[in-house]
Amino acid sequence: MMSPNLSPDDRGSSHAANFRHTPLQIIHFIGNFLRIWSVYSMYSYLSQTGASVVLFIFSCLVPSSILFLILQKPWKGRPLSNTQVVPSLINGVITALYYILWGIGLKSCGPVRAILAEYSGAVLGVLSAVLYGRKGHIWKKKIPYNDSDDTEGKTQEILNMKSMIAPISAGVLSALRRVITRRISLKNQLKRRLHAITIASATCFLFPVAMWDMIVGSSSTNVELPFSVWAFSSTILFGVILIFYVDSIAEERLHMVFSSPRHLMVAGGCLILMEIFYKMDFSLPGFLICCILLGFGIYEATSLERGKKDNLNNIDVGNGLFDDQSQRSPLPT
Repeated sequence: MMSPNLSPDDRGSSHAANFRHTPLQIIHFIGNFLRIWSVYSMYSYLSQTGASVVLFIFSCLVPSSILFLILQKPWKGRPLSNTQVVPSLINGVITALYYILWGIGLKSCGPVRAILAEYSGAVLGVLSAVLYGRKGHIWKKKIPYNDSDDTEGKTQEILNMKSMIAPISAGVLSALRRVITRRISLKNQLKRRLHAITIASATCFLFPVAMWDMIVGSSSTNVELPFSVWAFSSTILFGVILIFYVDSIAEERLHMVFSSPRHLMVAGGCLILMEIFYKMDFSLPGFLICCILLGFGIYEATSLERGKKDNLNNIDVGNGLFDDQSQRSPLPT
């Protein structure tokens, strides 16, 4: 009977493949680091200026959609069918809602919980309710109050729990838009062309919402959108454009999807660096506990799909071994 273990040549080829993937892993880490850096710059801008989240997102999506259309040129090449364009347009509406909810969650909850809420979408918000509802106090210093202020403390706790609804919903929408993208685009080049249509659709959907926000806001208060070169440019270049290509490379070459523990580990390392750099109110033990729980939830949520793939691989290997044995030891005639 043949041994199922890998031969030395196979082990050497696997090590060589891992070595070849090292530059791509470095690119993936740098891309996620720049994206998370743009998130912190966006959070600093929104929290310090009090600018409208909808107007900021719309102002960033307009140049992003133009750049995507120029780079991908979806009108050239093989014509796209309605079964591909229509879901991309619908996905644009979902993407616009995702950006609005994610921006609101970022402004109210901070970068750590807003980013981890994206990963909670992989398990449909089941683990996110535990992480943010019960473990959220670990990440923030408790505000001391007297026994006579129990009502105020309870009110503050309820408000903190309600503020997590937006990033949790954004995480679920993030998972939904990625699923739709994988369903309608199997080829890499086609996926990039459809993504340009999706971002353009999201921008068009946000246009009336942004105008309504500007009109309603200007009638009640003075709405201003102060300009910050770093906040806008980093969000456009790193937070929208670069991260799409980096995640596409990771998915195509490294087989690392967004909803995976490895992707979460990379984002967690970047978050730790940025929290230390920005000197935020950060608890490393609480953050590690939440990341471990979330990573375990993602691993368990995707275990069924991995089991199916392993069974198929075992069947293929078994058939290959059977064929090989039948070729090596033919029946006597």
